[in-house]
Amino acid sequence: MSESIHGHAVMEMMLSEGGQFSEGSLKQAMASRFGVDARYHTCRMSDLDADGLIAFLRERGKFIGSEQGFQTSAEKICRHG
Repeated sequence: MSESIHGHAVMEMMLSEGGQFSEGSLKQAMASRFGVDARYHTCRMSDLDADGLIAFLRERGKFIGSEQGFQTSAEKICRHG
């Protein structure tokens, strides 16, 4: 089984790629970078698939929406412990 990817790595990927994402384009970027079968975790959740992580990040207010889609910001990435 492959190593679980932290949600912060996905947010950092979004920032490095720039531009706006849709759910579909983010999921495609995640599959391209981390693999189609990658599993994800956050500071609060574990064993998430791409859809689960995207939903979690949205619910936690980690995305900034616009007419073109959504992005994140460095300030949205928690820096605790």
